Amino acid sequence: MLHLLFATAFMAAPLTLYVPLIRTLSPFVESLEVFVREAAMFSRRAYRRIRLGVRRILAAASRS
Repeated sequence: MLHLLFATAFMAAPLTLYVPLIRTLSPFVESLEVFVREAAMFSRRAYRRIRLGVRRILAAASRS
């Protein structure tokens, strides 16, 4: 059982080199949150305008 534990530990050790530290991940996550927040505001405004445009097109099509 001890051999299995050591084998697993030594196989997982190089994988820690590919995982970034939390300190370096924090600014990235913060900028991602800002981007998502701004994109949500833009998409809400765009959705309202698209909905209004489709309503106008359908109203014009129903009149003719």
